[in-house]
Amino acid sequence: MRLSTRIALWAAVVVPLLVVLAGLLLLPLVGRDLRHQQDARLAERAAAVLPSVRTLVAADARGRAKAEQNQQRKVLDAALDSGVRVAAQDGTVLLAGGPQPADARALPTAPGGPVTVRDHGTAWRVLTVHVSGGGTAGNGTAGDGTLWVSEPGALAGNQTATVRRRVLLVAAVAAPVSALIGFALAERATAPLRRLSRRASELDPALPPGGAEPDGREPDGREPGGGGPDGGPGGLARSGGAGFAAERSGTVEVDELAAALARLLSRYDEQALRTAQALETARSFSAAASHELRTPLMSLGTNLDVLAAHQDLPAGERAEIVAELREDHARLLDLLTALATLARGDLVEVDSFGPVDLAELTDAAAAEARRRHPAAEFSVELPPELRLFGWESGLRMMLVNLLVNAAVHGRGGPQRAEPARVRVRLAPAGPVALLTVDDAGPGVPPGEREAVFHRFHRRRDSPGSGLGLTLVAQQAALHRGTVRITEPPGGTGCRVEVRLPLPDADAPTLRLPLRRDWIAGEEG
Repeated sequence: MRLSTRIALWAAVVVPLLVVLAGLLLLPLVGRDLRHQQDARLAERAAAVLPSVRTLVAADARGRAKAEQNQQRKVLDAALDSGVRVAAQDGTVLLAGGPQPADARALPTAPGGPVTVRDHGTAWRVLTVHVSGGGTAGNGTAGDGTLWVSEPGALAGNQTATVRRRVLLVAAVAAPVSALIGFALAERATAPLRRLSRRASELDPALPPGGAEPDGREPDGREPGGGGPDGGPGGLARSGGAGFAAERSGTVEVDELAAALARLLSRYDEQALRTAQALETARSFSAAASHELRTPLMSLGTNLDVLAAHQDLPAGERAEIVAELREDHARLLDLLTALATLARGDLVEVDSFGPVDLAELTDAAAAEARRRHPAAEFSVELPPELRLFGWESGLRMMLVNLLVNAAVHGRGGPQRAEPARVRVRLAPAGPVALLTVDDAGPGVPPGEREAVFHRFHRRRDSPGSGLGLTLVAQQAALHRGTVRITEPPGGTGCRVEVRLPLPDADAPTLRLPLRRDWIAGEEG
């Protein structure tokens, strides 16, 4: 969740909560103030009607009915909207008007107040005042009475309920308003953090503008922040980036910045390791070249010395030496080409891969093999088209080496005197492309079928460099395929079987294998 969204949600929750809490504290104070106002109003009404009530009580005590009626009107007019009840000392009701309890027994008898009384579930606020009439009744006692001034007690409660509703309304309005304000302020506050995240992502030139691959992987097909694609430690070291991005805070802006920095650190670690790999490959190339080129170079030097020292050599001997020179030259060229291809395979990246028609490459490789070995017989069975995602240069070199190896080692008959007969077949086999190359040669013993793919492994009578099948194994591994040596269906000769995965709609991105040390590996 983005930081600005989180702040907006917190504001939408906290601000209304504070409004409600303030209302809870305010409502008792408002209720108390409303009761005080009501009590003060009752006291004012009582003070306003008290002179007329005294006169009324005195008139009642003297038996003056007309004066009593006049004073009743004056009392009701002065009471306004308050309830008034006047009773003589003997309990006779002299006046009752306005809102008041229906049951007189609910009224307090002792002067004082105001107090709250209840009549049939209804609350009333009542002020009780003792009235001295100042006159003498017929029996000789003073004319006294009692005045009650009342108002409904629900008035203060209604006003308190109104305040409560308004507090809740303010809280409801405050939720979206505070969320919008909080979001706007948080967006402005987190803008520098987002700019820093974008700039950190832009520092990595291998990533697209969004800072990550569309499928969430690194550009080389590996999982982000991890080691090799198979979960192992191989591939590329990620000492800086992996640990940096190991934990997530749950805040989008912070996690985006952390991920951008992790990718950047990982990329720098990756570039440093690639540089080290390139140096190691260069050293291995130099060591292998110096070791393998020593013999043919010495042979070249010897033959050149013989030609230079013996200018009058017979034509037959001279032709023999020249043939050896050509053979040594061809061996040197093949060896250097194979070493260079191995080195490129160890350092190739995914951006060198693309859609390839394997059937077309196989047909071209067969034409090249026929040109180089015109005596060999090649039979090729190919589909019209078979596309996969691969490295075209590497696949072409793999196919050429397969067919040339079959042409060189596939001679049949006694003492291998018959021309090589090579049968090439390519066809889809479920999720893979199956390539088989059969020859009629002596084959490979089962105990040596793994060793022939080792670097510089060759027979004593082999004219090759010992890297042809190593190149085949390397390219099969680079394309996440397999290669193995078996026997043809007839049981005579040798079959090399290569399986390469076809494009998968669920996993369109190729991931390079963990092993990238074919030229620097141990000799077989």
